[in-house]
Amino acid sequence: MNKPLMAKATAVWLVDNTTLSFKQIGDFCGLHELEVQGIADGDVAAGVKGYDPIASNQLSPDEIKRGEADPAYRLRLKYNPAAEGEEKRRGPRYTPLSKRQDRPAAILWLVKFHPELADSQIARLVGTTKPTINAIRERTHWNIQNIQPIDPVALGLCKQTELDAAVQKAAKKRAADGDVMTDDERRKLVSTETSLAMGEEARLPTAIAGLENFSLSRDEDESEQESEKELDADSFFNLPEKDDEDEDDNR
Repeated sequence: MNKPLMAKATAVWLVDNTTLSFKQIGDFCGLHELEVQGIADGDVAAGVKGYDPIASNQLSPDEIKRGEADPAYRLRLKYNPAAEGEEKRRGPRYTPLSKRQDRPAAILWLVKFHPELADSQIARLVGTTKPTINAIRERTHWNIQNIQPIDPVALGLCKQTELDAAVQKAAKKRAADGDVMTDDERRKLVSTETSLAMGEEARLPTAIAGLENFSLSRDEDESEQESEKELDADSFFNLPEKDDEDEDDNR
């Protein structure tokens, strides 16, 4: 367990009652530093009552003093059995302001390359809403002409393990529903090495099709050329012996 109970309310209390830095409070409560700054400015968690982590036996006064004395110190949470399961994330994840403009590109990438994912899975992966996903899926988004699909992992919106787990879960659900997956969709669920090691099921690419006939015709041409070379070897430079005998008779 690495997050306190009622993390946002705890952050409100720490902002109001301590001199800890925004980063220290954010790391302790599992919030972004800018979100903690928003709490201090009154833009975030307006009306949320602070939750005392000392009274709930989640943090000791000595731990707070160490953090106030050293801005690089990371607060350590006391173990509390009642907090088990609280760290499980529910609903869309928090996305930093600097990355929110990248979410449409990530959604378009997921919709294009992983159509088996449900809207709820995409919402959890990149921290968006279902209306936004539907707008991009149906190409009714206001900026759809300028959106280019980009891998959400490359954008830092989710982890590769989270994406793989979501794809595997969607594949199992699809198999349970009786839907048949195509070869291309099945290859997306395995690694590159495994995909290359799979049996040769694919057809010849269009650029290669017909080369087998070309190779046969080339072999035939080479055999004809060799036969012509054999005919030209001695037939045009050496006279036959029969002609020499005829000349002796004439003499």
